[in-house]
Amino acid sequence: MQGGINPWPALVLAVVAAALVGLFFGALSFRYGLKGSYFALVTLAFAEVFRILSLSVPFTGAGVGLMVPLREGAANMQFGDRRGYVWLVLGLVTLGLLATTWLRHSRFGAWLQAVRDNEDAARAIGVDPFRVKLGAIGLSGAFMGAAGAFYVQVFQYIDPGIAYGPHTSVEALVAAIVGGLGTLWGPVLGALALHLLAELTRGLFGALPGINMIIYGAVLIAIVMFAPRGVLGIGLSVRRLWTRNPPVAAPEPREAHGG
Repeated sequence: MQGGINPWPALVLAVVAAALVGLFFGALSFRYGLKGSYFALVTLAFAEVFRILSLSVPFTGAGVGLMVPLREGAANMQFGDRRGYVWLVLGLVTLGLLATTWLRHSRFGAWLQAVRDNEDAARAIGVDPFRVKLGAIGLSGAFMGAAGAFYVQVFQYIDPGIAYGPHTSVEALVAAIVGGLGTLWGPVLGALALHLLAELTRGLFGALPGINMIIYGAVLIAIVMFAPRGVLGIGLSVRRLWTRNPPVAAPEPREAHGG
């Protein structure tokens, strides 16, 4: 509504714009063979460049940020209570899960797994790692664009620090790692666990600056060291052990018979 565009079409535009930005920077990164930690550092650097640019141009509100006018109504994606936003975010999460489910059972999903496991082997069987990774980063950008549009409507305010700050990138990454990479429900479980941890931290330590990032870091280190497959991986391992070695029921005592 800030630019005179209804939030519903703006949501679609945000998805398309974020996907295009992801494709652009992905093409630059993958063309030069960046991968692993180098690619992660480059994406953080791009986010910092966007943050600095947003602080300098009036279009984004510069350092002040942008306020969304309050115009309640479902047509404006503004609801009188939180229930409307809850249903909306549940719908977005459901769409994301459906898209991920389709992706896991599609040919493109098989290509993604092949590139993740071994790019050289995937290239040997005819898979183009550049195009596959480009598609992946485009899809990731589309999801984040939808999440950003929803965030703006809920809080009716955004500034460069919120949009491009390192906390946003770290939280999205840590949620997937904590829940379980390469799984359907892992990122959802990780996000719920981290938000519950954040609320608990806020209740114990108040608004102590930086405490949430310290705890996120400690949780990430613990997960990487002791549970590299995430919380969901721990549950799957326990279930496999339980299925492989089910508890043996104690024999029932025999009734004594008189002679």
